[in-house]
Amino acid sequence: MAQKRKVTATVISQKQIGEQIYDLWLETKLAKNVHPGQFVAVYPHGESMLLPRPISICETDQADRLRLVYRIAGKGTAEFSACKAGDRMDILGVLGNGFPVEKAKGKRAFLMGGGIGIPPMLELAKVIGEKKQILLGYRNKDIFLEEDLAEYGDVYVATEDGSVGTKGNVMDIIKAYSLQADVIMACGPMPMLRAIKKYAAESGMEAYISLEERMACGVGACLGCVCKTTKVDAHSHVNNARICTEGPVFEAGEVDI
Repeated sequence: MAQKRKVTATVISQKQIGEQIYDLWLETKLAKNVHPGQFVAVYPHGESMLLPRPISICETDQADRLRLVYRIAGKGTAEFSACKAGDRMDILGVLGNGFPVEKAKGKRAFLMGGGIGIPPMLELAKVIGEKKQILLGYRNKDIFLEEDLAEYGDVYVATEDGSVGTKGNVMDIIKAYSLQADVIMACGPMPMLRAIKKYAAESGMEAYISLEERMACGVGACLGCVCKTTKVDAHSHVNNARICTEGPVFEAGEVDI
């Protein structure tokens, strides 16, 4: 794995693509080291905001370009949303362990994203190849990245209010279309991940889930983003793991959520 580095990236472009959702392209050589499911930590410039904000990587290309799609959640991300082409941003990366792509090769895969857990599904969909079913969950008709993802697999959409696609969540899509798969890879809010873990266990399927958590250091030193696990962690010697380091992607059966 490439060594983590703090670098200064240049903003190529940024646009708003949904309610409080922004689509940011950066130029940085870190783009060459990305594995699907990893993230970067982006540093605000404001003196009152010392800690970087973790943002999952949406996709990369072969020209040192990195795409981040994020939601404004506070002062730090609000600052990022004001950046324009030519601006500079300090980022630390590439961080975390991503999805085990090899587990989906040659298999029918569900790629399941909910809310701001949808962006990392794009790079994953590009890398996996064939036999993908992409299940996306939104609150309402304010959907994003659906067309991008449709280039790489069959996309199914669910909205909580039923305004687009299936009414409900990603699990309701499976029922509505009687879909089947061999492996699940997912990112989204905790209730969604709990439902996926339960479904996978009952169906005898492999499932790999990306956990979202507030982080401080992003490199495993502060133990501020731990989750309970079924195995003893070699770092802390208790039943937990650092989401920023051992994760954010875990085999669903390994974490207590």
